[in-house]
Amino acid sequence: MSLSGAFFTVEGGGADEVFRPTDHCRGPWDADACHAGPPSGLIARAVERLLPEHRLVRLTVELSRPIPHSGFRVEADVTRAGRSVATAAARIIDLDGRDVASAHTQHLAVTSEPLDLAPVDLPAASYEESHHDRFTVARARHDRPAFMGGVETRYGVDSGPDGGPTVMWLRTVPLIEGEQASGFQRICPLADCGNATSRNGSFEDWAFLNTDLTVNLHREPVGEWFALDSVSIWERDGIGLSDSVLLDNEGRVGRATQTLLIRSA
Repeated sequence: MSLSGAFFTVEGGGADEVFRPTDHCRGPWDADACHAGPPSGLIARAVERLLPEHRLVRLTVELSRPIPHSGFRVEADVTRAGRSVATAAARIIDLDGRDVASAHTQHLAVTSEPLDLAPVDLPAASYEESHHDRFTVARARHDRPAFMGGVETRYGVDSGPDGGPTVMWLRTVPLIEGEQASGFQRICPLADCGNATSRNGSFEDWAFLNTDLTVNLHREPVGEWFALDSVSIWERDGIGLSDSVLLDNEGRVGRATQTLLIRSA
């Protein structure tokens, strides 16, 4: 499958930078709202530029309103500039000046020389044993092109697009055409897919929206293909959790969690 385009185009620069989502960034629920994964990648981009001497290790995004497909800005500030541990805060702001999402991040200084530590041998999904199939959500609830048009999808052994505990590999279009993104930025679109990948009911019968996204990475992801090994728990009171191990071709890189709001369609 040949992928083309990007999640965003950019207008202006610096403090006036405005991100215009393409069709690939549109979410499956509302034609006027973005999938939260690519905007989370833009938040990672903003805070990594603020703290280039540290490595971004944790990103938590609170989704207070739909992220508008018409465009938005990202603002970020350092909240702690420690030598070993630094933190930052960011906001996604719509074109009317309203906050639609907020984020908090942690950044750590890496050692100048590798430590003499034995590797931890944990089981990990294999890309070589994966197989092609459609994206977990076959179609959106609207008639517009959406996120699934900007991804290529594979599944692990005994996994597929029908939900439940699932291993899904994803390759996506870039965040911004012609711009080299970090591994953290590039894995964010996948990290926000756990709720759909491991859903416990059909897309036609249930809404399973995430109200946040937390990504923890213990190393920088490498390569084009990333995976999540995901399971979702839906409770009868309408609250759930998606919990995903994040991987690249070399093994585990971290974890993503999403708090879920479950409702019948």
